[in-house]
Amino acid sequence: MKKIILGLVLLMPFTAVIADVDADKLSKKKQTPQGLYLTAKGAYDAKVANPEASLFIDVRTRAELEFVGMTSLVDANIPYMTHDVESWNAKKKRFNSEPNSNFSIAMDDLIKKKGFSKDGKIIVMCRSGSRSAKAANLLSQLGYKNVYSVVDGFEGDKAKSGPNKGHRVVNGWKNANLPWSYKLTVAKMYIEE
Repeated sequence: MKKIILGLVLLMPFTAVIADVDADKLSKKKQTPQGLYLTAKGAYDAKVANPEASLFIDVRTRAELEFVGMTSLVDANIPYMTHDVESWNAKKKRFNSEPNSNFSIAMDDLIKKKGFSKDGKIIVMCRSGSRSAKAANLLSQLGYKNVYSVVDGFEGDKAKSGPNKGHRVVNGWKNANLPWSYKLTVAKMYIEE
């Protein structure tokens, strides 16, 4: 009986915040097969309420973290995509990116290091929710059972109209005024060996 109550208490921070995401209104690129979603505020609330109940992974590139910042609540950075600065994408007007071939290995290593299992709760966050959904999809395929995607990400969605049209001012971690910094912690950074 005590185990059941403890399990319910550990789950409460997640169940309390899931209701603030209407999955039917999410764009297809932000949807995941597990259907587990959090807003940035929901991820913050869940992590603050019970820091040990989940692993919080920032899947943005190292350059994004360095120049845009990150929250100290993140347990680790494991980029889902990496940039190829040798190759230009003329259509998108940026450097090409490709999936991080070491992503699944780095996740497995982190899970073992932190004493988690594939059944544990994992929160993944990117810039605006699309890459975190892709990362959640991959982790689901790899057997991870409880992967939550932060649907509005660190920077949020772009405004569709008004003076800030095209700028990421709609939602997200930074726009919710949640704690973040430009100062990075080396122990949380993705460093290939």
